[in-house]
Amino acid sequence: MTQYVIIVAGGKGTRMGSELPKQFLLLGGKPILMHTLEVFRRYRADLKIVLVLPPDQQELWRQLCLEHSFDIEHVVVDGGETRFHSVKNGLKEVRQPGLVGVHDGVRPFVSVDVIRNCYEQAKLYKAVIPVIDVVETLRHLTDNGSETVSRDFYKLVQTPQVFDAELLKNAYDCDFEPSFTDDASVVEAMDISIRLVAGNRENIKITTPFDLKVGSALLACSI
Repeated sequence: MTQYVIIVAGGKGTRMGSELPKQFLLLGGKPILMHTLEVFRRYRADLKIVLVLPPDQQELWRQLCLEHSFDIEHVVVDGGETRFHSVKNGLKEVRQPGLVGVHDGVRPFVSVDVIRNCYEQAKLYKAVIPVIDVVETLRHLTDNGSETVSRDFYKLVQTPQVFDAELLKNAYDCDFEPSFTDDASVVEAMDISIRLVAGNRENIKITTPFDLKVGSALLACSI
């Protein structure tokens, strides 16, 4: 069974306060995005990696690959106006039946075990996402103020989100809707149930300077 991953990396670094897009910021001496591709290669040597980047960032990525002697095989495609459009472009490279995962380029700490479980479960359930428990108290905003709600009924969603390839391509054969906040929401629009599996808490999305500090600490602990 052919397996793909579409890695979406369209960030601009606004919340980082950096002119350099966040996926290219250094973590342990090399760009965050390289760490992300490496963990997927560790999962499976024959995994087909599709990297989605804005056209104006692709030359920089090529230069960084040369500078860091980065030779993991992957295909680069153009990013779109939104994440939805970027994934849609990436799906054009999915040309065989199988499974396709979609992952955020700035989540370099997803564990190989979580990746493997997502793909294995997708063989059975066709639509799988990793989640973790909510550990903080939640409040729901109301017309009169706010109220506490039970965190037992909520989960935090991570990536990779993994699907039967044909199912995901069919789901993305539609127009964009603001409610499409991730791939699962696109698939759910077809009345398809989503299977939840355990993620790993270290699988943070690095979008702020604080996240980068946390990422540096996580990397130091793993060495």
